[in-house]
Amino acid sequence: MKKEAKDKHNITITDLLKSHKEGLTISEIMQKTGLARHTVLARLHKMVGEGNVGVRQINMAKLHKWKGEEEIKQEDGKNQPKLVELKEEHITKVAPKPAAPKPLTSKPIAPATISKPEPKSSKQELISKTGTSSKPAEETKPASSRPKIDMAQIKRDIMQEMASGKLKRHEGQLKQQREPILQTLKGAKERLRGSGKEFIMTGIEGFDQLLIKGIPKGYAMLLAGGAGSGKTIFAMQTLIHHANQGKKCFFMSFEESEEHLTNHMKDFGWNPDEMIKKGNLMLKRFNPFDITRSVEAMLAKQKGELLIDLDPIILPENFKPDLIVVDSLTAIASAFTGKEESYRIYIEQLFRFFEKIGATSFLITETKQIPEVFSTTGVEEFLADGVIVLYSIKRGNVRENAIEILKLRGAKHQKKIVAMQITDDGVVIYPEQEVFGEIGGI
Repeated sequence: MKKEAKDKHNITITDLLKSHKEGLTISEIMQKTGLARHTVLARLHKMVGEGNVGVRQINMAKLHKWKGEEEIKQEDGKNQPKLVELKEEHITKVAPKPAAPKPLTSKPIAPATISKPEPKSSKQELISKTGTSSKPAEETKPASSRPKIDMAQIKRDIMQEMASGKLKRHEGQLKQQREPILQTLKGAKERLRGSGKEFIMTGIEGFDQLLIKGIPKGYAMLLAGGAGSGKTIFAMQTLIHHANQGKKCFFMSFEESEEHLTNHMKDFGWNPDEMIKKGNLMLKRFNPFDITRSVEAMLAKQKGELLIDLDPIILPENFKPDLIVVDSLTAIASAFTGKEESYRIYIEQLFRFFEKIGATSFLITETKQIPEVFSTTGVEEFLADGVIVLYSIKRGNVRENAIEILKLRGAKHQKKIVAMQITDDGVVIYPEQEVFGEIGGI
């Protein structure tokens, strides 16, 4: 395995996990290393794939644990100690009730940016006293000065509970791991309600009805589906809608020429020439093999380090896009055939770049007509904030289109597969017409 690049705190994730035998959450790794979320996710994905790191779900949190030699030999888990489920009085009230669990869809938020917690339980004081104002932290303090989680105090409280017999040793360990997650989630929920977070709509008839508020601005969305399922049309239609509203929209093509794309838009009665003339729409074709050569050259120069000093794309001068379409990640991946590690590095850089410039992105990826995996390597859907799946379902001798929002982190949406049509005017979604029955056939 290649030597893992060290972060700015001179700590590798490998060393960090080895020194914390109980395991760490993604948020904890981010806090201890200072690395960006996308970087941590990509590196953990690689380690899990190599079998060196195990993942264990503890209620809402995922713990990543370095495997020792004995653990690797005992993958069946027979010799692992059983965990006793914590009772309700052992955790704060911000956790979901066991009777109605909900999946974690919010982005992990750095502990330094959490909101002030609710008043403490009369039985147990799990959270340290931080701040004196009776008003919510969002109203009284900027993000940089919100109270931090006092891990030392949490440990002391847990040790007292263990000493009194209220908690067993392994319950105390779980509680110590879980408490920062619970407080962080609470802060994230409060900010989502009160921070005036911006959402965008696609402008596609019917699809926006599947969204409760919209797609959070700045999200990276995968558009996954088989050939002819309507992915490119969906992406184009979204760009045209926002370009007509004066937003800067950038279509990155790794397959079709600019002329072909323009003519394709005109076939649906759209007017891309006007948007291009106004400076609101830009179409540009890229050669994926140029990207491969640039990445390989940079990796050779930096002797295989995982962090490379390279912008994954060069934006046109004086053009900062609000929305970006990448068509497609599959074409980029094909240029990295036999160089999977380099591809993962590039994709990580691409997601980080879009996050840095604040653009909402739609990244197209080719799958089977009825997909079970929604990206080329799996790392793409791991890094993406949302996944929209477009189906081409075979019924007899006819194919029918359908669509669903499979994932939308931190935003509510309807969870169902609904009918879709590609018409002369573009994509039309029928949100009330659910697709029932067996979805099968290629």
